[in-house]
Amino acid sequence: MFVKPYLKQNRTTGERYTTYKLVEGYRIHGQVTHRIIVSFGRLDELETDEQKKLLGKRVEQLIINGGNTLSTSDADEKIEQLARYFFEEVRRKKRYDINQCKAEWETVNMSTLKNKDAREIGAEWLCKQAVDQLDICNFLRQSGWEEDQINLAVTHIISRAVYPASELKTVSFIKESSAISEITGFDKEKVTKDKLYGISHKLYQIKDPLEQYLSRQTNELFDLEDKIILYDLTNTYFEGRMVGSRIAKFGRSKEKRSDARLVVLAVVINREGFLKYSNIYQGNMADCKTLEGIINALSRQTSFSGRKPIVVIDAGIATDDNLLMLKNKGYDYMCVSRSSLKAYYADTTATPVQITDKRKQPIDLLKVRADGDSDQYLWVKSQAKKMKEDSMNGLLSQRFEQGIQGIQEGISKKGGTKKLNKVYERIGRFKQKYPSVHTWYDITVCDDGNGTATSISCRHKTGESDISQSGIYFLRTSIMELDEHAFWSIYNSIREIEYTFRVLKTDLDLRPVYHKTDEASMAHLNLGILAYWLVATIRYQLKQKGINSDWREIVRRMNTQKCVTTSVVNIKQETISVRQCTEPTKEVKAIYDILNYKYAPFTRKKSVVPPAEILKNNSS
Repeated sequence: MFVKPYLKQNRTTGERYTTYKLVEGYRIHGQVTHRIIVSFGRLDELETDEQKKLLGKRVEQLIINGGNTLSTSDADEKIEQLARYFFEEVRRKKRYDINQCKAEWETVNMSTLKNKDAREIGAEWLCKQAVDQLDICNFLRQSGWEEDQINLAVTHIISRAVYPASELKTVSFIKESSAISEITGFDKEKVTKDKLYGISHKLYQIKDPLEQYLSRQTNELFDLEDKIILYDLTNTYFEGRMVGSRIAKFGRSKEKRSDARLVVLAVVINREGFLKYSNIYQGNMADCKTLEGIINALSRQTSFSGRKPIVVIDAGIATDDNLLMLKNKGYDYMCVSRSSLKAYYADTTATPVQITDKRKQPIDLLKVRADGDSDQYLWVKSQAKKMKEDSMNGLLSQRFEQGIQGIQEGISKKGGTKKLNKVYERIGRFKQKYPSVHTWYDITVCDDGNGTATSISCRHKTGESDISQSGIYFLRTSIMELDEHAFWSIYNSIREIEYTFRVLKTDLDLRPVYHKTDEASMAHLNLGILAYWLVATIRYQLKQKGINSDWREIVRRMNTQKCVTTSVVNIKQETISVRQCTEPTKEVKAIYDILNYKYAPFTRKKSVVPPAEILKNNSS
């Protein structure tokens, strides 16, 4: 293509002038002829022939590349504006078969480039795709929820998963820091703490059917059979007084908060970490009294195909009455024996099986039977546990001996406790304080025959058998055909429920509870459990591919992906604004790829504001 001049004459005035056209040469029947692509007119704006040639080259460049190229010549801004104008004429009049490329090119003023409204989107988008994978929105839709309610509920659940905080702080997070509203479609300006409270209560009203639905959904998604279920309880404390509450009671706090009222959360999960059932109890509920109610509820809500699952529980729940109840209902069980066996035996040909823990410390395992007991036991000797117990027992023994020495000093000094009955009371209190070590000592009190103690001796029992039992404990099960490795593996799945509680109480902010009413407190706990469904769904799939990072680390990595608006002024003085997500890092891409999730919720959102509208906005 080249610029061809055409001489013209004005018939009225007789003026002679030149017009320019961009033409393309081609050969037909052996003759070279020219095809007009676009008429440039007189080009009075361009003073030199060289500028006119540059204009022709620039228009040709745009035509060949579909307009999607930046100028690589020395053409000035005036030539670029004319080239863009004539290119649009060619495209509008269809004078040339222009390649329609998806890319968009603009000539812009780089000094006007701005980035604004940067928000976190990586963790939110990860959780939103987990919500879609579980099809939670469809369940709420079938339950009669309106779209606005569904979007708000999803916004609140995801916010709890990635930024666990009070409703007031969550509102600030949604409005100021997160792009969650752009993902869920709920207008962030409409979010208030009262709406968040309201949607939490509404979610709690459908707790049981939603929990059953998610239990079935995860089993179908990941082809799980629930052969093993784990049951345990934890508690969390209230920061308020909670006077008149039905559920907030004083009890034994796992956080040592004896000054605060408690609420108990009981959960049943499968071996993969997915919840099967949860319930909320009063804070003074004993662990062992909850099992039968949970098993009955689980039997009503869950249909187990074939054999019922193995129930794994800890020693605090494994009373003889509870184990008998499980047997009567057809459940096998596994637990830590509540007491150390005194009389037990193994097969004469059996030898301990040695394995190692995560820290490469040796653990010896041996199947044994107890006299008069139909259950199977596993004798476990852990070197790490022995070292810990020996260390603790050494410290406790030292403190016990110092306490007895203090009683002796009270007998010998003026004004000290010398009455025989008072001395025995002090010794009794020390025995109560150190129940695991006082049995290793013989304590003798001498008196004058008149009810006054004269001296006290404390002698360590040498060769005491209990000392050699440190590091040894027993697992108990109703299943007889397990070998040592299977026995140990099944019981250690209880570590998953410990991780579940750690995520719920720490990562998802169930501890402490600041709400002032029972209804708000239970809705708060339920919201954390719903957020845990997203955590479990994501972590299960990552663990299958060898990524064992905890939830906080996953959120930290995902938060490196942001959503940002970039604005710039182009050659037409239009302000172009583009809203898009940053490119995910290598680690974030790996997470998306393992989960088979998309990298971003949208490619980009573009808007163009004409100069007139900019002036209007500025003047207003």
